[in-house]
Amino acid sequence: MMKILLVLCCTLLLTSCKENATNTLLNTYQQRLANVLEITPADTLPLNLPIYPDTRSLKQPVADIRMGLLDAYELRQCGLFQLIAERNSVLGKVQDQTRQLRYELLFLKQLNHCLTMLNSNSTSELQSQLNDIYQQKQQQLPLVIWNMVFTGKEWRQQFTLGHQLLEPQQFGGYIETVAAFNYLDTLTTTMTSQNISQALVTLTPNHIEQLLYHQQQIHNTQYLGQLFYSMAQITAELNTITAQLTQHENNVICGKNINQQQAQYLRNVFYKYYVNDIQPYLSKLQSQYQQLQPYLDSLYTILIQHHDQPPAMMTLYARYYFQGEVQRQFQQATIEHVRYWQRLFKRCQFKVGHQ
Repeated sequence: MMKILLVLCCTLLLTSCKENATNTLLNTYQQRLANVLEITPADTLPLNLPIYPDTRSLKQPVADIRMGLLDAYELRQCGLFQLIAERNSVLGKVQDQTRQLRYELLFLKQLNHCLTMLNSNSTSELQSQLNDIYQQKQQQLPLVIWNMVFTGKEWRQQFTLGHQLLEPQQFGGYIETVAAFNYLDTLTTTMTSQNISQALVTLTPNHIEQLLYHQQQIHNTQYLGQLFYSMAQITAELNTITAQLTQHENNVICGKNINQQQAQYLRNVFYKYYVNDIQPYLSKLQSQYQQLQPYLDSLYTILIQHHDQPPAMMTLYARYYFQGEVQRQFQQATIEHVRYWQRLFKRCQFKVGHQ
């Protein structure tokens, strides 16, 4: 038994000490360049990024509107009674944010159906009560969606920044995250449209149940936060490397009848590490961000219209990650890095693609 425990402990130690493959790649690239230039690699300054606000500051108050079972009893014919009974049960009162949104959508859909079914025998008092509840629930729906997306446990963890770079060829959670936010964006766009009554008619129970499916799919991932962190950290790393290369640019001598060995060594490092490994990785990050960003921006833009006063931290966070600032800085860092190599290749008359 002791031997088994010892093996497990050693395995955990080795796993925890294993260096991130992307970190290793970037560090090796920087070190090889520094070796050629005969300088010490510069340290990258710690990141100062917008962080995700706490749940308390994000959660919006939503008044609890309930129908008594005596009133609801009259609505058995159109399916509301069972739904309300489930909501008023012990389990119904402790639903998480995702199941709460599921209930609100099912309730609105069924209530919309009931309002079209009520016959002349229905009391005007009941009809009036249902109409009032329908209007209130409709107005609350964007707030319920906001609370689920930005404060629900599984969804909130997507926005919390990671602390490790995504590794090459290891983008676990990407497909599930794209599917989840595509679904949420479509649902939110539909449910906040002017013609919500028609939207509720076409919204199927199966489509509503997909909320739980996507919640389960992203439950064990933190892909989005890792993507945001990776783009920001690599931006900082590239800027550090580019700045150091530029600082020593004039020390790399090129020209006819001049020994260009140092420039040739730099070129070799560029091809071996940047072109072969780093550039494809950067392209993958950008491609995946560009796939997700429209859904995030659209979702936030729609929901923020129904928020009286969003926290300043959330506004900053959204501007940086949802509205593309992290990508703009990422692209700029890549462009500036490539420009250095373009200048070197031109000055030393290196042909692109020839090592």
